[in-house]
Amino acid sequence: MLDKYGSGDGISLRTVHTLLVIGAVIIAGLMLYSTYHLSVSFQNLTKASEQQIELRKAARELMDASDYLTESVQRFTVNGDMRFLDDYFIEAFEANHREEAIKKMSEGEGASDALAKLQNAMDTSVKLMNQEYYAMRLVVDAKQYSQYPEILDTVVLSDADKMLTADAKMRRATELVLNDDYYAMKEDIRSNMRASLDELEKMAYDTDESAMKALSGEMVLVRVIIAVQTILIIFMVWLTSRLGIHPILSAVDRIKSDSPIPEVGANEFRYLARAYNRMYEVYRTSLEHLNFKASHDELTGAYNRAGYDLLLSSIDLNSTYMILVDVDDFKKVNDTFGHEIGDKVLAKLVQVLKNNFRSDDYICRIGGDEFVIFMVHATKMQQDLIVSKVEEINKELENLNDGLPAISVSIGIVHGTEATDAESLFERADAAMYRAKRSGKRTYRFHEE
Repeated sequence: MLDKYGSGDGISLRTVHTLLVIGAVIIAGLMLYSTYHLSVSFQNLTKASEQQIELRKAARELMDASDYLTESVQRFTVNGDMRFLDDYFIEAFEANHREEAIKKMSEGEGASDALAKLQNAMDTSVKLMNQEYYAMRLVVDAKQYSQYPEILDTVVLSDADKMLTADAKMRRATELVLNDDYYAMKEDIRSNMRASLDELEKMAYDTDESAMKALSGEMVLVRVIIAVQTILIIFMVWLTSRLGIHPILSAVDRIKSDSPIPEVGANEFRYLARAYNRMYEVYRTSLEHLNFKASHDELTGAYNRAGYDLLLSSIDLNSTYMILVDVDDFKKVNDTFGHEIGDKVLAKLVQVLKNNFRSDDYICRIGGDEFVIFMVHATKMQQDLIVSKVEEINKELENLNDGLPAISVSIGIVHGTEATDAESLFERADAAMYRAKRSGKRTYRFHEE
């Protein structure tokens, strides 16, 4: 008797399985770790870029708002159109683009220097607005408007400006928003805004550079992990092939060639190989000691019923087709031509069967005109091959060149996987053969049809 794992040589499949599981867990953990950190670095880079975009947008909005206010007040002082006055105060107190810009900048991380420059621009803008309010008050008085923003009531004109005529007040208002002092303050606002944008650009560059360094470091880590993963996968494939797949493929080839299996590979597989080889030796010894006359039909040379029973108990039915052959109307042949001719017809049939099947296949005579063929090492995918063999057999049996009467056969075919035991396998082949006879003889039927 063999022990549980043979002689104990070779690596156990249990050990291999444990190693594969551990390796898979390690690979999964490394990949999760690397992808998580890579995702975090990418999110940080994206967040930093979005923040810089928002801050630069806020600074430009403040600059645009300041220019819009300037354009509105200048147009109002030139023609006194109330639409421009309304536009000015909508932007100043309803749209609040400047205040929103300051708020966004104050919420941004690391933007203190840029915020200081922007706040300077805002302070100058407030001073400029006082001058603009004064100019707009002059226009309101000159045009004698009764409806205007209440804030202009807080503006007090100088005694000299109160005494001016309407046209002079208009000229005075236009001068206040177009003179050198006004544009000097405007330039101061732009200068601070440009300085704020420069600070933002510098901050964006530093932030992006820092984020890219972090991302680059994570990418290096990912490359290293991928390299390790590749090596582990290659090792696993090699180990699996070495201990399991290659020995199994080699064993299949040896079984097909009717040879012993080499005892290589994993410990458990070596145990199976030794068990198979012992069974193989017993099987070969049994076949060699089987007397030819005891196992073969003297008339046809095919296996007889005793040989059929031995084969049925020794071959692997799960990889074998059972093909049941019955001569159509054989009684008429005996009655018409005599039993001697009938015997020659049966011998011819066996020879035709041998010509159309492999030497590895077994042909058995189990009754007077009934034969069984074991087509070994065959899968259910070989039905077309069997059909072509059957058609060729019937064609050759109808050949009259040998002086024997033409005959035909009806055939039932079943694969060993379609039955649970030898008895039910034969019953299914027999049922398929009788269906072939009922359909007109000289044909075949598979069990599943």
